[in-house]
Amino acid sequence: MSAARLLAACACLIVATGCHSAYQRTYEGETQRLEQQQREEEARAAAEHAEASRYAAVVYFDVGSAVVGPDGERELRWLVGKMQPYPQAVLLVQGFADITGSAPENEALSTARARAVGDVLTAQGIAASRLVIQGFGTQSPAAPNETVAGRRRNRRVEVTVR
Repeated sequence: MSAARLLAACACLIVATGCHSAYQRTYEGETQRLEQQQREEEARAAAEHAEASRYAAVVYFDVGSAVVGPDGERELRWLVGKMQPYPQAVLLVQGFADITGSAPENEALSTARARAVGDVLTAQGIAASRLVIQGFGTQSPAAPNETVAGRRRNRRVEVTVR
């Protein structure tokens, strides 16, 4: 191989190595930028979730009823207003019952209450896909069932940010 060809081959090797390094630096820089962007997005989403989690609503029901009354409607309107800045927030809608009635009736009633609240939320603009609806019957009483006031507090639906 002549000296000129050897020199040309070395020059090509140096240029190729330099190009690879420039490419590698560009790739690594872009990767770091995207990873930083992902971390910032995750931090923003976590802060948004924490802010949305500050809001909750409780709707109370009459004995044997799954009808959302005027007070419940007002409470849910307030919550919907608070959730407007958080369109990604998922709401957990949990229904409960007092000990009046049988266990199967209370299971069905607590689920019907949660669904009724979910229906009000969707009618007020919350997408149904953002709701997780559950009924728990007499599980997790908010107050003792021995008094009228306690039973009233147990006939409820709690709406929280999941």
